[in-house]
Amino acid sequence: MKKIAPCLWFDKEGEEAARFYVGIFKNSRITATSRYPEAGQDVHHQVAGSVMTVEFELDGQPFTALNAGPVFKFNEAVSLQVYCEDQKEVDYYWEKLGAGGDPKAQQCGWLKDKFGLSWQVVPTVMVDMMKDTKSPGFKRSFEAMMKMKKLDIAALRKAYEGK
Repeated sequence: MKKIAPCLWFDKEGEEAARFYVGIFKNSRITATSRYPEAGQDVHHQVAGSVMTVEFELDGQPFTALNAGPVFKFNEAVSLQVYCEDQKEVDYYWEKLGAGGDPKAQQCGWLKDKFGLSWQVVPTVMVDMMKDTKSPGFKRSFEAMMKMKKLDIAALRKAYEGK
């Protein structure tokens, strides 16, 4: 077991979300599902036998989806980053994760999926471009990125190189 695994709070759609995410990422799987018992209903207020948690892995990273009612909602304070090697990968994750999500919540490589969870679809080349924040290349690529929704690697490189 890994020491740290995100737990994602859903109203009732944790199982649907886990299946959605596992269907997008390679080397991913649902590993366990637990159900609410009769005990504790005065606290959890969930129907006995309904899905409580879904344990799943996305490319080896463990997650838990918890169905615990509408008490909490996702917000942009926490997001999941997906590092992409090329534009094809950026396009793939942007399309798949963004399907049914909020198009108004797209900026600078960020998107919100149909469950309200925020993702950052990041080309790995951006990591190198962002290392020296005082360089002219950083400033140009950062300025270009701020005008984008889905990140365009060729345009970012062009800006970084001053072309």
